[in-house]
Amino acid sequence: MRSAREQRYDEEAGLGRPAEGGEVMVTVDGLPEWLDPVVRAATTIEPRQLSRFLPPEDGGRQSAVLILFGHGSRGPELLLMERAGTLRSHAGQPSFPGGALDPEDGDPDGTGPVRAALREAQEETGLDPSGVQVFGVLPRLYIPVSRFVVTPVLGWWRRPSPVGAVDQAETARVFTVPVADLTDPAHRVTTRHPSGHVGPAFLVENALVWGFTAGVIDRILHYAGWEIPWDRDKQVPLDWRA
Repeated sequence: MRSAREQRYDEEAGLGRPAEGGEVMVTVDGLPEWLDPVVRAATTIEPRQLSRFLPPEDGGRQSAVLILFGHGSRGPELLLMERAGTLRSHAGQPSFPGGALDPEDGDPDGTGPVRAALREAQEETGLDPSGVQVFGVLPRLYIPVSRFVVTPVLGWWRRPSPVGAVDQAETARVFTVPVADLTDPAHRVTTRHPSGHVGPAFLVENALVWGFTAGVIDRILHYAGWEIPWDRDKQVPLDWRA
């Protein structure tokens, strides 16, 4: 059930549609109260608190991902997708919707990443961006293996729309994960890559969420105050193909 402030905002806002002049609205007005800890974390978090991998001064491919919070039958949830197993890069790996900025997305130092995150989410999952309220943008991060400079865009799925894999050659499935499962210690593990890299991971919805996506989720849960102590010694080994 929506609160009074959500209902009022629905009547006044254009949500994920570009505003006049090609800009995109980014606002915290009318959000559900349970998202307040995420909003506070987004306004104070420093890049080094999110990841040790930060963008180089020059180079890297500008990209963006959409971290979309919704409210399902079991409460707050996140939208994720699983990459097709036939892809050359990150095959079969769960991730946030997102991808590289296109020229039409606009300035990478302005609202370009927000527009790219919404566009990519629509292209990959069929999401209707007009039902998304963007409420924050996290510091840019870096994925060394692919040289992507990634801007995480925070969204509230105010008016949910049907989603699914638009192109099976790229996306195996689209699914939501209850935040309650992400915070449950029984679903939390640590992955260890043969290269020696160790990081947080989640065993949810018949998938192992690890790497960049899991790292960002882990930090959001931590700085939002939602994290529950878990056994960091419980490890899942990865192979060289991961």
